[in-house]
Amino acid sequence: MKIAALQMCSSMQVNENVDAIAMAAQAAASQGVSYLQTPEMSVMFAEKRTQLDEWATDENIEHTLKALADIARNNALYLHIGSMAVPSGDGRLYNRAFLFSPNGELITTYDKIHLFDADVEGDAPYRESDNYRPGEEAIVTPVGDLNLGLSICYDVRFAHLYAALREAEANVMAVPAAFTVPTGEAHWHCLLRARAIETGSFVVAAAQGGTHENGRHTYGHSLIIDPWGRILAEKAGNEPGLIIAPLDLDLIKEARMRLPTLANRREFSLSVNRHMS
Repeated sequence: MKIAALQMCSSMQVNENVDAIAMAAQAAASQGVSYLQTPEMSVMFAEKRTQLDEWATDENIEHTLKALADIARNNALYLHIGSMAVPSGDGRLYNRAFLFSPNGELITTYDKIHLFDADVEGDAPYRESDNYRPGEEAIVTPVGDLNLGLSICYDVRFAHLYAALREAEANVMAVPAAFTVPTGEAHWHCLLRARAIETGSFVVAAAQGGTHENGRHTYGHSLIIDPWGRILAEKAGNEPGLIIAPLDLDLIKEARMRLPTLANRREFSLSVNRHMS
């Protein structure tokens, strides 16, 4: 099974971004790809609340989801939209991923669980929780012969999420992202390789890359990694484009037999400042 990740520098122009996804899907399908992942906030890369609220109307969302479903159906592939903003019902939004089947049906959605509230040196502060409501449910869903574990960007720093996905029989971890440049340079590759190694799973991480209309800078370096932590494909730098790799399911079995971490896992107690008398 061939899979692909699309690196983007998404703008705040929805039609422009959807057109870029459509072109990438056509190119991927022509090369035999059956699963295509786009980055976090690939449909519109907005940050200000006014921009998000203007975008996230029922009419806009319905129109965009129809266009994305058409892209999946027209190219007969699984289309995984890394995320887009949708209303949560409490005045904030969800950072939500959408997965479409090759016939254009919406298979499942996933709402980002861990929200990025951080002060990054060399960049403006991030307060994702000001605008977004966290999700509460981890998702594993079949994609052909694969079991896809869904996550988004900052989730990658929380290993217990991927342990839970692995226990639920996920064997491909999806990590669409929009990493900052400072954190990307420091942690992107090592975090993604760690998630692959510790779960014995493939990792697919489509990334935003470049300078966006709102002045944000994202790291790029989209990756596909095998269960032994080897990088199968990388979009070096932050230029837009596709990366494609075949997934050999035997590598999952091999990695999990060589390092059966799930079977070896033990429960334990914890003592803090325990003094022996």
